Amino acid sequence: MSSLYSTELYVLNTDARALAEEQPLPEALRRVSLLMRIPFFLAFGRPDFEDHWKSLQSEQAFKAVRTRLCSILASTTTTAGVLLATSGVFVTTGSPVSYFDYTSPAPHCLLFMSLMLAMIALLTSGSSMIHWVHTNRHWTQEQLKSGSYFVLSYLLSIITPVFFVAWSLHCFIFAMLIAGFSSTSMICRAITAVWVVTYVVNIGTILMETMWKYATSLNHARYRQ
Repeated sequence: MSSLYSTELYVLNTDARALAEEQPLPEALRRVSLLMRIPFFLAFGRPDFEDHWKSLQSEQAFKAVRTRLCSILASTTTTAGVLLATSGVFVTTGSPVSYFDYTSPAPHCLLFMSLMLAMIALLTSGSSMIHWVHTNRHWTQEQLKSGSYFVLSYLLSIITPVFFVAWSLHCFIFAMLIAGFSSTSMICRAITAVWVVTYVVNIGTILMETMWKYATSLNHARYRQ
């Protein structure tokens, strides 16, 4: 019991000392171009580095961020695995019914692209997860201070796996849409049309919400500056 209390006290003292010695945001991370604000927003949900830099000031905050990012990468890996298996089945097997032919050139090409992108997503998410599991807070702080290449690679280690999974999923969706609209069955074409409407509404809602959040975060960042 006393050992547990001592450990908790040590962690609290360490975090308190870290907060007391909190380092200001480096100049290299303050001046962010408009183009670079987009990967910042996609990676951390904010168009600047200020909040993430604060999480690097204490071990507990950094562990929370690392756990959250590893959870996202784990979900990305699982999704990529499902897409890889599904696309692989569609690429290597013919259609079981005559009215839904996904072996024609356009759907088959998109399914093959989905397969390849899912493979790349698995590789990038796996390597990114290994990087984040073994990353060190102090080393990361020192590297980020220099800015330039390391900041870009730091952001891409989070964004790239999700990007490839998203493209793989969309290639699969478009392959199914082409096969559905090329179907000889009226019912199959009607179901595909309903699917398209649902897809457009959902994507539009997500894009509008993302743009609104980005604009709000950008205004907030400018106000703080």
